[in-house]
Amino acid sequence: MNTVKDSHTHHISQQFNEELEGVKKSMLEMGGLVEKQVRDAIKSLINADTELADIVVERDELVNDMELNIDQECTQILAKRQPAASDLRLVLAVSKCISDLERIGDEAAKIARLAAELTEQGESQPGFVEVRHIGEEVSSMIQQALTAFARLDVDSALKVAHDDKIVDLEYRSTVRELITYMMEDPRSISRVLNIIWCLRALERVGDHAMNIGEHVIYLAKGLDVRHMDIEQVEDKLETVNK
Repeated sequence: MNTVKDSHTHHISQQFNEELEGVKKSMLEMGGLVEKQVRDAIKSLINADTELADIVVERDELVNDMELNIDQECTQILAKRQPAASDLRLVLAVSKCISDLERIGDEAAKIARLAAELTEQGESQPGFVEVRHIGEEVSSMIQQALTAFARLDVDSALKVAHDDKIVDLEYRSTVRELITYMMEDPRSISRVLNIIWCLRALERVGDHAMNIGEHVIYLAKGLDVRHMDIEQVEDKLETVNK
């Protein structure tokens, strides 16, 4: 028969588990919103949709509020529960992830503002095809990173890192092409620079998605793989899995 003490301990443990699941769920909801922000920002650019661009900029406040609320929840858990081992890693990983998600939100808002400027210029822009392509890639990276977090899927987290290398190469190649375009047509410089800033924002989105993948590896394996290249990460994981 359970004693009063056992019952109380079970109650506290159950409540703690619910708090942990709560911050994890909130982070994934924030991630879903941020992914939508990126997709809508790209759509507003490609379709010259200033109304959608304005919505993306306005919704950035909601992203910021979600980060503050989740961060406060994490702080309360650390102060009240003093978690250890895997529970502590979960809280720290969530705290790091929401910081990256908030920055992705900032990049989406930046693209939306540039979309509004480009729409006012009223001309078809070089680089739109590449923006759409890279935008789709980084949006998928966000989705995959969040799925990896939800499932503690290290393989998916590694794929995000591999995809980021591809995005970086495509970004650099596209920027070189656009610079050549500007040299050949100096009148296009203002417009093309705005496209380059959009591409730069998307490249940064990919970096933050990769960061979330690194947080997944930290959460699942207890390894801090920041500042390592993909080959070093794979070697570390191979050693841990032996």
